[in-house]
Amino acid sequence: MRETSDVRRGRVRAVVQARGAARVHDLASELEVSVVTVRRDVEELARAGKLRRGHGVARSIVPVEEEPAPAEAAERSGTVALVVPERHAYLYEAVHGARAVLEEASMRVVLHIAPQVRGAERPIVERVVSDDVDGLLIAPRWRTTAAEEADYGWLAEAGVPTVIMERRPRPGSALHAVDSVCSDHWYGMHLAVEHLVSLGHRRIVLAARDDSPTARTLRKAFAEIASANAGIDDWTVVLSAPDAGPDPDDRSAAPVALAELLREREATAAVLHGDVDALMLVQQLADEGVRVPEDCSVVAYDDVVAALGSTPLTAVAPPKDEVGRVAAELLLRRLAEPSNSDNRPRRLELLPELKVRGSTKALTPEEK
Repeated sequence: MRETSDVRRGRVRAVVQARGAARVHDLASELEVSVVTVRRDVEELARAGKLRRGHGVARSIVPVEEEPAPAEAAERSGTVALVVPERHAYLYEAVHGARAVLEEASMRVVLHIAPQVRGAERPIVERVVSDDVDGLLIAPRWRTTAAEEADYGWLAEAGVPTVIMERRPRPGSALHAVDSVCSDHWYGMHLAVEHLVSLGHRRIVLAARDDSPTARTLRKAFAEIASANAGIDDWTVVLSAPDAGPDPDDRSAAPVALAELLREREATAAVLHGDVDALMLVQQLADEGVRVPEDCSVVAYDDVVAALGSTPLTAVAPPKDEVGRVAAELLLRRLAEPSNSDNRPRRLELLPELKVRGSTKALTPEEK
């Protein structure tokens, strides 16, 4: 699925902010687009005041006088490795939050992007630990539950203080006692469903991904919430895109015929995860003559680019930046008191919020 220019520019900006500076050729290679495309993106971002452009280089907008001089850089108190999956604008916002906290504490931040292959994180972590980093912030991709559990053992023994970002390892697993910070996605789905029910919607479809811990949590939460809600007469769950399943090479899934499904089930509302899939599905609905919100109310989940649709989408917004900030604060606390027996591991959950825009409306008595 081809990403929008806004999503791609968000990724460019996040990488530059996380590193302080990045070569255009390196950005093109990592984002798997042409150098010309990245150069145009950098020009647009620079024109919007979101980064600075140099000769073949994009730089963060941190004022020059606030950047550490060489002597100050030598006084940094340590190095933290940040490991996140490639092509994941959602998590890049968490990276930005973590970087702000770590750099304020005079820590050097080194960003590592894990490619979209199973087991990509382990060799990266082993390499960075051997390079004498002081701590690790990581958000593994974990497309499947099996892939997730296969990483528990070695990650629990990483050898440096570690905080898991936007992931909630299985209770009782080897990672249960490792610091972690995650959005409360059950509560986020609760906000979405309750908003639609309050508007009179009783037949709701969830079109969601199934290729990450967040996606699996959302699908499970929706089923629990919809089943227990007396205000819902009918609900179902489908994939939000043919490539949204746990196997990235499996293209056997049929295209999501959301308009047809809504008509079959007489559904008047849908929750869509994630933002890019949501925007494409709304476009698909328009092509099939289904108007949003007149014929179908839509709530997106993620709120990375949901507001940019031709009809800005009502969206659940997990606290992405705050997840990164709190994770970084946990890691700094662990680094400052490594032998303190009272410094027990913490598993923190932060609450999302609902941002109501133009894609949802109340049903009339005739429509209910």
